[in-house]
Amino acid sequence: MHTIFKTTGLLVAGLLAACGGSGDDTPAAAAPQLRLSITATEDFPGSYGSVGAYEKLTGSISGEVDPKDPKNAVIQDLALAPVNARGMVEYSAEFVLLKPKDMSKAGGVLRYDAPNRGNILTMLNPAATPSDAVYLERGYVLLYSAWQGDVPKSSAARLTATVPVAKNADGSSITGTYRSELVPSAATPVMALPGGVFNGTMIPYAPASLDNTLPGYSLTRRVNETDARQLVPASDWKFADCSAANAFPGTADGSKVCLKGGFDPKYLYELVYVAKDPKVMGVGLAALRDTVTFFRKATADSAGTANPLAGRITHAIGQGTSQSGNAMKTFLHLGFNQALDGGKVFDGMYAHVAARQTNINTRFAVPGGGGGLRTDHTAFGQTAPRGLAADYVDDVSGRQGGVMKRCTASNTCPRFFLGLSGTEFWQLQGSPVLTDAFGLRDLAQPDNARIYYYASTQHGGTGGTASIGYAPTRNVYPAGTVVHFTDTFRALFIALEDWVVRGTEPPASQVPKLADGTLARPDQLVFPTMKGLTWPVSGTATAIPDFNYLARYNGFPLFDFGPQYIPQDESGIATLLPPYYTGRDYAILVPQVDPATGLTRAGIKSVEARAPLGTSIEFNYVATPGIVDLSNLTGSFIPFHTTEAARLAAGDTRPSLQSLYGTQAGYVAAVTAAANQLVAERLLLQRDADLRIQQATGTTVLP
Repeated sequence: MHTIFKTTGLLVAGLLAACGGSGDDTPAAAAPQLRLSITATEDFPGSYGSVGAYEKLTGSISGEVDPKDPKNAVIQDLALAPVNARGMVEYSAEFVLLKPKDMSKAGGVLRYDAPNRGNILTMLNPAATPSDAVYLERGYVLLYSAWQGDVPKSSAARLTATVPVAKNADGSSITGTYRSELVPSAATPVMALPGGVFNGTMIPYAPASLDNTLPGYSLTRRVNETDARQLVPASDWKFADCSAANAFPGTADGSKVCLKGGFDPKYLYELVYVAKDPKVMGVGLAALRDTVTFFRKATADSAGTANPLAGRITHAIGQGTSQSGNAMKTFLHLGFNQALDGGKVFDGMYAHVAARQTNINTRFAVPGGGGGLRTDHTAFGQTAPRGLAADYVDDVSGRQGGVMKRCTASNTCPRFFLGLSGTEFWQLQGSPVLTDAFGLRDLAQPDNARIYYYASTQHGGTGGTASIGYAPTRNVYPAGTVVHFTDTFRALFIALEDWVVRGTEPPASQVPKLADGTLARPDQLVFPTMKGLTWPVSGTATAIPDFNYLARYNGFPLFDFGPQYIPQDESGIATLLPPYYTGRDYAILVPQVDPATGLTRAGIKSVEARAPLGTSIEFNYVATPGIVDLSNLTGSFIPFHTTEAARLAAGDTRPSLQSLYGTQAGYVAAVTAAANQLVAERLLLQRDADLRIQQATGTTVLP
């Protein structure tokens, strides 16, 4: 049986009281209240070692944030949020929980996975990825809980959080400048707001007026982001829907932009307008803090609704990937790893492929935004500190203090892993976490942190040759990287658990460095010659262009968003949009490559990098004529020639498969040796090593 807790007029005990008191003299009645609603309980497929069966609980947490509590003071516009009769700001957050049916068999670890734009389609699925069963076999409880307040409820697999809208003291709408980049992938008469590559995952901010002739409204276009902006006359665009049956100027609609003659995919469009009703997005971070604290520590809420995990959780580890990994860094940076009772929320944290922070604590925040083709190079998520250490010094901006400054002061820092693919260096301005702002010296990282660079990888994907696709009109080279990091992540997460729970030191950081020449300026890279190869496209052998290294990368300029913006905290109010370029830039460095193979020299090299079938390159180029940019979050793969004769005939300077392995048995032996060595280094689980060896045995590489 599950419990459904109705919210009508029901007051439950404060979160602090449920967790053992407030730690000060605040009366319990004045503490923020939290209520639990479990709306469904169902069996989770499979049985997992000695732990046995799991079940899936679905529900929501409804809670309160005290605007007078100093621990909440960092939340932008919290003082302008509506309060209930008790003076509290309300929120709700949906969650999904995977737990052993018999909680006496739980291992004590609560793993929180932050949804990416509300998406839990990547929820643990041992049927699809058998190796992921390792977490359930160890008795983990897995929690997925919403933190982002602008996610549309488009499917049951998407978790949403409800946060308040800030209002003026008289109840009227707050207005302010808002900016969106509209990037059409094909010719279209209309584009939906808020724009960008992830616009379907965000609810847009409504314009204060649909009259685009008013001050503060403009639409511009340019081919490349560095080109001068061309103003589109106000008479040629409207806030409207102008589908094929509803030609320009269309029907008034504040969620869409209609352009006379249509949007052309060769242009990047930038829309600036006066928006209204900003959401207090930072409340989502407080909701996450209090939700995890409840499940970790509480026995029950005050009405007697039991915490289904009560008494069985000893440690909590938080994890986020890409955008949600950026959010976990922001959570830590803004001080939310200090629970309301003063203790830690997470004992460990893994921010995976997460070079930036997340725009969640500004007025008109857009936490679902992200880097994309030609977009977001000047947007939020970049201005907060990249350095981890509390005493980090940013010499470009003149600011001090890193991601761990607040948690160091409150003694609530977790043991922290940061994982970086190659994309984080080339597209997402990742190198400043490793060096000073000018790129002249390597940084010493905190003792409680490890940084792992996954060598020769792109931002995501499963790796392997089957993951590579080639669309010559879209990308110049076959897209994807054969080298991957999914196995590496799994092994490192177990290492993080060992560090948190048992005090076992994890593998040392593995990153490129200035000191040994494995971190370099982009113009210092020298790739081998790669040419004379083909790739099947629609059943036809298609020539791959000879590789030509163009040293394209996303720079990292310092921008000014106006005097009310707080760049140190990625918070405040942006009044200069587009932002003003200060004339100062951070150094961008990238992993140096091996001149023989083109694979990168430093970092954690997975099986596919130690026994390679070709060159996995951490970037790709857009094939569209006139657009000068890297392909969005995408790498390249240029295979080796099979025979030495073919390599020599083509003039390819890289080794052939024949010269590397001799025979098929030689290739399998190389994969076996690589897998076994990675297991010994605690960078690969034995079950994943066995799988890679099995795959190599079943894949014909050499006749």
